[in-house]
Amino acid sequence: MKKKTVTLIIRVMLFAATIVSLYFVPWPIVKAWIVPLPDSIQKQVDKAEDYGFDGIIVCINKKGNELEFYTSGYKNRENKIPADPNSLFKIASVSKLYNALAVAKLVNAGKLSLEKTLADYLPQLKGRIEYADKITLRMLVQHRSGIPNFTDTYMYWAAPKETTDEQLALVLDKPANFKPNEDYEYSNTNYLLLGRIMNRVLGYDKFEYIQKEILDPLNLKNTFSSIQDVNIDDVMSGYYVGYDKDLKTENVGSMLATAEDLSKFIRALNDGTVFSNEKEQEIYSSIYEYGHTGLIPGYQTIAKYHKDFDMVVIQFTNTVNFEGYNWNMSEIMYNRILKIVKKKE
Repeated sequence: MKKKTVTLIIRVMLFAATIVSLYFVPWPIVKAWIVPLPDSIQKQVDKAEDYGFDGIIVCINKKGNELEFYTSGYKNRENKIPADPNSLFKIASVSKLYNALAVAKLVNAGKLSLEKTLADYLPQLKGRIEYADKITLRMLVQHRSGIPNFTDTYMYWAAPKETTDEQLALVLDKPANFKPNEDYEYSNTNYLLLGRIMNRVLGYDKFEYIQKEILDPLNLKNTFSSIQDVNIDDVMSGYYVGYDKDLKTENVGSMLATAEDLSKFIRALNDGTVFSNEKEQEIYSSIYEYGHTGLIPGYQTIAKYHKDFDMVVIQFTNTVNFEGYNWNMSEIMYNRILKIVKKKE
């Protein structure tokens, strides 16, 4: 068979495979990707309803510029209250950045060791968590412990546990998913345990330490430990697809912040101003990330620094399902905003 014929056959097969794969992708996702970019960020954000979001907040923190805010949709759907850039938002797993930073600061201060084990700090868990005497703090921070994720428990989000004791009980005496440091698997249990370790070492709640060592020096006055610490009217409503109830009053253990506060924290984390010294920054760089996403019922967050533009972009969207559709649409929204910024550079 001639080379040109083989090449043609391969191209036809690849084209056919592309068409078939598109058949299985929901059309709204395909459409959201391929439609021409609007000429402004606000016009893109105004498409939030078309993307399936009840409300959206976007904050752009670019060095040397004033903060930019873009909103669309509702802060509260029932009362038709427009999205407010100053609303508090449940930032879910983005809180791991604050906790990992607190660990780095405590290691730098000599109060924690990354090489000590879970059993060293919480000896009562030896025999209750497999390999507790082999799992180091470093492995907990980096999701390499093998400890099962309590939020993966069957139907967990149908009735979330409100206390860490209840959450931890879901994984006690369960086999590890893998031996320590032999694999990676994201697990909220790792950070539950890190919180307990910090509380024990400090002798007080770790959020007080985060407040003193991270939030106060950065003058971040709109970042809070939980829904119990805020005026509920300041919180953006959250919704789960097919479920009418407003989820903002649900206490699922999430930190809350405004888009402004979160953008300033992400900038300080990436420009180094949040660190006490170079050694502390080196410790943090060796254990965790500089941007994060978050997902819980009603709340999706993307919080990242973009070096090419020296810019932080925060995006909050308040409509969720766990089947991936809303998350895909959230990422498409975020990436299209970045493309609009790039075109203007």
